[in-house]
Amino acid sequence: MNEQDLNAYLENFKKELIEVIEQQLNKPEKQLLTFREAAEYVGVSYNTFQKFRYNGLKFFEVDGIKRIYKKELDEFIKNNSL
Repeated sequence: MNEQDLNAYLENFKKELIEVIEQQLNKPEKQLLTFREAAEYVGVSYNTFQKFRYNGLKFFEVDGIKRIYKKELDEFIKNNSL
């Protein structure tokens, strides 16, 4: 591979990388979170997050699958902050 081929390869790689990054940035923000995603979102362990549930965090369950609206989680954190 000569220098010209390498430069062409790198330029193509750069374009593909930019395209992938732009696709990720343009994704709509996820509104429903699993419990693990929610714990990660607020930066606590899964076990600590379970305590949030027992302290009034609202969630919903359909056919055994539990989900939390990100908006609800933000409100819970806001209302329970000192």
